[in-house]
Amino acid sequence: VELTVALHYVFNTPYDRIVWDVGHQAYGHKILTGRREAFHTLRKFKGISGFPNPLESPYDAFVAGHASNSISAAMGMSVASALKGEKDRHVIAVIGDGAMTGGLAFEGLNNASANPNNLLIILNDNDMAIDHAVGGLSQYLVDITTSQAYNKMRYDVYRGLRKMKLINNDRRGNILRFNNSLKALLTQQHNLFEGFSIRYFGPIDGHDVGYMIKVLNDIKDMEGPKLLHIKTKKGKGFKPAEKSATEWHAPGLFNKETGERIIVHKLNEPQLYQDVFGHTLVELAEQDERIVGVTPAMPTGCSMTYMMKAFPKRAFDVGIAEGHSVTFSAGLAKEGMIPFCNVYSSFMQRAYDMVIHDVALQNLHMVICLDRAGLVGEDGATHHGVFDLAYLRPVPNLVISSPLNELDLRNLMYTGYKECNGPFVIRYPRGKGEMADWRNEMHILPIGKGKKLRDGDDIAILSLGPIGNEVIKAIKEVESDGISIAHYDMIFLKPMDEELLHEVGKRFSRVITVENGVIKGGLGSAVLEFMADNGYAPQVKRIGVPDEFVEHGSIPELYKLCGMDAKSIAGEIKKMVIGGYISL
Repeated sequence: VELTVALHYVFNTPYDRIVWDVGHQAYGHKILTGRREAFHTLRKFKGISGFPNPLESPYDAFVAGHASNSISAAMGMSVASALKGEKDRHVIAVIGDGAMTGGLAFEGLNNASANPNNLLIILNDNDMAIDHAVGGLSQYLVDITTSQAYNKMRYDVYRGLRKMKLINNDRRGNILRFNNSLKALLTQQHNLFEGFSIRYFGPIDGHDVGYMIKVLNDIKDMEGPKLLHIKTKKGKGFKPAEKSATEWHAPGLFNKETGERIIVHKLNEPQLYQDVFGHTLVELAEQDERIVGVTPAMPTGCSMTYMMKAFPKRAFDVGIAEGHSVTFSAGLAKEGMIPFCNVYSSFMQRAYDMVIHDVALQNLHMVICLDRAGLVGEDGATHHGVFDLAYLRPVPNLVISSPLNELDLRNLMYTGYKECNGPFVIRYPRGKGEMADWRNEMHILPIGKGKKLRDGDDIAILSLGPIGNEVIKAIKEVESDGISIAHYDMIFLKPMDEELLHEVGKRFSRVITVENGVIKGGLGSAVLEFMADNGYAPQVKRIGVPDEFVEHGSIPELYKLCGMDAKSIAGEIKKMVIGGYISL
């Protein structure tokens, strides 16, 4: 909050660009830039986004939902400003210490070091100690190195040496390295940013607004890339959040006066898919010491914490590094381990090449669990996991599956471990499942085989994953209309159950496919391809996420928006059977 105030005090936004890395830290920015009255609609349907969105406000310079992109984006903006002759425009990237662990951040740092444009990187360090202050000398050095007199003398010396031809034009590399070496000698500090030839200032107190304003004013007009390191405390000013930063990262509803979280416990309610995954992984790990767990910075969200507690040496949080998590898992698999690599579906987009090149190409035995697959709700377009079916389906050697409920999730995890010798993908949504009693004895599901949940004669519905439960509700809604419906739970997108599809092609002239993912390239596309390849010509209606980025809102609201809720599906059934589709 204090940093946000200081930035807007010093810089002329929106002309000056502030690029936030991971938009959760931009809530104060939204309040200060004209959205205070609408802030109660944050992350609600038709309300303001939980992340910076240029379509929402000109003050939001760049979309920020996935971590580590701020430095690269800000550098591109600074270069564009230079090319357009906008020498007075400042570009600031604000990145947290967690996001700084991402590979993209280091790619941006590496490129920025060779760029003379006016780029300021602010490292908001609220957890990982990247660089510790050493006594009063550190603060004194910040005051000296940010002062205008010091920097004028510094550049005058550089220009004089250049004029005397005592140094060549190497973007001040030699001088900067000497300066950094002297600073390290005085403070006993070394940091990687100066290794990138980026001028480093700090660390300073990120809760001292006045001092941050002074430092920002001092350094904003310095030439070349520079980094200001601020130290903050997550949840500062709210004692419950200060005591438990992880618990309060996404707390849900709470009493702002007492700090008490509002958690409603219902008896015999379904378990979260995430907890089913976590408990099941521990059960499997107890059976086989080759099983390991891997997650990129989401151990609490995906419930890998159960594995970490039970088998701390066999569970790995690799940081915000999705590509590394996949290739690290591939290395484990290559040496005979059986990794369960759990990555949020939306974040797996970053590791697509690794899935193809490092896993599928070598046909390595590992289980890839795509958490938060499908529409995720309030986090919106940056976090919906709707593309995985479409982008994974063309990849050879992959088995792609999705459970109807918690029992199937356990069975698929067991099948991926026991039965499959190559990469086995399981996608499942965020949130609660369908049943309270889910601790069944696990058994192997035949790979590539679906299930007929009910038979009928008028129309066939093919669904994949938990969205099939909306189909079950829809069927109940139309039963009174005398429509005879066959419902097939496909379970596997790849390989598909061809015997089941031949039955559908021969018996039915009307088919509906339902999936919680984009309809272009997913289940519906696969069914149409099969029907065309095998000479069947049923009328097919595909239900899923349309060809657009879906906004934020509750799951029921978004299902209705996309026509994936039970009522909408029931309407499509009636339209096809009663409303005029011609039977073959």
